[in-house]
Amino acid sequence: MTGVPELRIGIVGYGTMGRAHSYGYRVAPNVASLPLRPVVKVISGRDEAGVAAAAATYGAEGWTTNWRDLVDRADVDLVDICTPPGTHAEIAEAAAAAGKAVLSEKPLGTSYAQAHAAWAAVSKAGVRNAIGFNYRRIPAVALMRRMIDDGAIGEVRLWRATWLSDEFTDPATPFDWRFDRAMGGTTIADLGSHLIDMALWMVGPIDEVTAQSETFIRSRPSADGDRAVTIDDASSALVRFAGGARGTFEMARLAVRRPCDFSIEVNGTSGTLVFDYPRMNELLYGDGGDAPGLYGMRTIRAEHPSHPYAPLAWPIGQGIGYGETFVNQAVDLVTAWPNGSWTPSFADGLAVQAVCDAMERSAGERRWVSISEITSDPGLKAEMPLGTAG
Repeated sequence: MTGVPELRIGIVGYGTMGRAHSYGYRVAPNVASLPLRPVVKVISGRDEAGVAAAAATYGAEGWTTNWRDLVDRADVDLVDICTPPGTHAEIAEAAAAAGKAVLSEKPLGTSYAQAHAAWAAVSKAGVRNAIGFNYRRIPAVALMRRMIDDGAIGEVRLWRATWLSDEFTDPATPFDWRFDRAMGGTTIADLGSHLIDMALWMVGPIDEVTAQSETFIRSRPSADGDRAVTIDDASSALVRFAGGARGTFEMARLAVRRPCDFSIEVNGTSGTLVFDYPRMNELLYGDGGDAPGLYGMRTIRAEHPSHPYAPLAWPIGQGIGYGETFVNQAVDLVTAWPNGSWTPSFADGLAVQAVCDAMERSAGERRWVSISEITSDPGLKAEMPLGTAG
């Protein structure tokens, strides 16, 4: 991309998500003709040796141990936040105040108040903003949404989604920020936020929820002795959509031998769609209009050039992997710079956080909770319509 202007990026955080976002920026020019060349100018992290090594590995031009220095740099156009959830809002507010575009990993905060502060900051500053719900950019998931919009299953009646992980099954796993409610957020907000985003994106706003949560392993070892775990290990919820559909969610990080498995099923008046992440290049479709002799589900290989994002991937039959969701994200953001629409945006992240908070409140108080209970908090000065912006 010699001679193409640069989109200059600063990534805050060098862990798994910093690595994933860096990968997306590096590969994006190899799969799409872009108006700008994404360049990671600087990456930040608290550990000097760790961030220096990451910068060299990821191809960042420089590094710093102070994220505020990154935000203030004149050669950074986009601040990309890849730190624990409890830090997202503070960094986003600082970036917005500096006039920088902002991309934040999900969730937008560990509470609706935090998420609202981040959304209000970018809205007031008028800066471009996006949130990293990368699973929207799996071709089969994007195709699922398109087929729902096109009426392939009729009117949506039922939604069900599960996310099962085994990352916390071992009681000897040491305490870190992931077990701290204030820093890592809940399992509902961590895993569930992706599922909630896809539900709002595909079906529409949620009116009310009822949920349950449990922490099965209540303490974790640390250098200072056992520390109390302040998050849920597993949660589930029933939801009522504003349009009349009903839904169920389950999120758990104690499901043995389920490494990172999520699934979505949508039942409509004339059909069914099913996505299962371990088979991420496939979408199951049951068409109620099929001849009786063809009863059952057909498998769609979401790799045809007519399918969303498929033209950026490999030829039919080769499929994609997790990394390509970040490549597709980078392509979308860079292609839309500076005047196109960025979705999902902080508005979408705020809508998701409202549902997360409602589920958490419901689990704590053992009752149905309306989303309006969360969004009508008198301590919040400005409100926005529920639902997603994109």
